[in-house]
Amino acid sequence: MIKHIVCFKLKDNSPEECQKAKDVLMSMKGKVPMIKQIEVGIDFLHSERSYDIILQVTLEKSELDNYKNDPYHCNVVKKHMHSVRESSVAVDYEI
Repeated sequence: MIKHIVCFKLKDNSPEECQKAKDVLMSMKGKVPMIKQIEVGIDFLHSERSYDIILQVTLEKSELDNYKNDPYHCNVVKKHMHSVRESSVAVDYEI
């Protein structure tokens, strides 16, 4: 199993835009079948080094490429997040 984590810094980090991004990310639950667990959080600290949103997905290591290429993930979630993000960082590790 692996944990796939992405932190997003949004162009507009207003509460409304953060909630919209969270909703889009959470919409993968039940629509992207290889996801075992999903968690999305909105930063409350807003420090200089903070990112606005964190996505944590648990899946089988063998499913990572399928996840990255899943039609819903690519056509809905990535499309939206790429349009609203200023930057992002990611880490993938085995659990």
